[in-house]
Amino acid sequence: MKRSRKQLQPSTAVDLMALAEIVERFTGKHVVVLGDFVADEFQFGDITRVSREAPVLILKHRASQIVPGGGANAVNNFSSLGAKVTPVTAVGDDVAGRRLLEIFKEKRVDTSAILRVKGWITPTKTRFLAGWAHTVGQQVLRVDYEPVGPPPEAARMWLRRKLATEMTRADAMAISDYGFGIATPEEVRRATRGQRREIPVTLDSRYRLADYKKAGITAATPNEAELETLHQTVIGKNVAELERCGEATREELKLHSLLVTRGRDGMALYQAQHKVVHIAVYGSDQAVDVTGAGDTVLAAYTLALASGASPIEAAHIANIAGGLVVMKRGTATVLQQELLDAIRTSASGASA
Repeated sequence: MKRSRKQLQPSTAVDLMALAEIVERFTGKHVVVLGDFVADEFQFGDITRVSREAPVLILKHRASQIVPGGGANAVNNFSSLGAKVTPVTAVGDDVAGRRLLEIFKEKRVDTSAILRVKGWITPTKTRFLAGWAHTVGQQVLRVDYEPVGPPPEAARMWLRRKLATEMTRADAMAISDYGFGIATPEEVRRATRGQRREIPVTLDSRYRLADYKKAGITAATPNEAELETLHQTVIGKNVAELERCGEATREELKLHSLLVTRGRDGMALYQAQHKVVHIAVYGSDQAVDVTGAGDTVLAAYTLALASGASPIEAAHIANIAGGLVVMKRGTATVLQQELLDAIRTSASGASA
């Protein structure tokens, strides 16, 4: 049974109008994103019959679509939330890479630090969706295309120089590490070493969160499964184990804050010298599609911190943004106005 959209719980209540003021300050914030770009490709087809060759469906191709995924989706979310965002990354000189560049140029995102690398493959996740006429397509197959290694050294040096230049005028830096060799602990250490200004440096790392120790990271946004993998444990409903793993991770990485996303169980926020704060899920606990939700949380949390929010305020903003995006199909984003409307609606309900 679905839960209806609800207001923030009193135990973790914050000033909702203050949250709205923070989101309004997103506009114009300059965020540098060092990330592994991924192309999310969707192939839509209508079911015609079952093949005589094997017990598989035959699809008549209807449409194709490529949208930003991975670090590219994080950039898309920063842009939708009103920030000035500069992605520092590489794509292949292929159809997927060209399409990602076209999308960001159409959105007026600065693409001057995106390098097209000949002979390198843009990581691509191709999903085949099958359906009947007038029905929603269901995913029946996914094929992943991945580069055999990171971009060549010459490309990495070019990106390193671009990153150093962009960091001098950034309000925040976000790292979106999907394991394809663009966003690495070594490159982040180089970028943050000797920084003259203290800015939020946030991390979303799929596979190697612990490797970012002493890399200048100030906050991270792992999901619960990533935390379980890191500590080789199972959390489930064991809140004590969740709190042990979260605090151990925050302490090991010397983070100002650690925000753990827990799906239908909401979020858990860890801060130095503070007790863990549990935040209930915003909206329904029956998500339509969780694809890319972590990228939305990273963008909203980073922008909130860059806009002067405390970690608890930033966590609530990210929680609302995440609750909005999981109710959309496919790799989606949340608009700044959409986020503001949700916060103000909650504020009106709380004061009624």
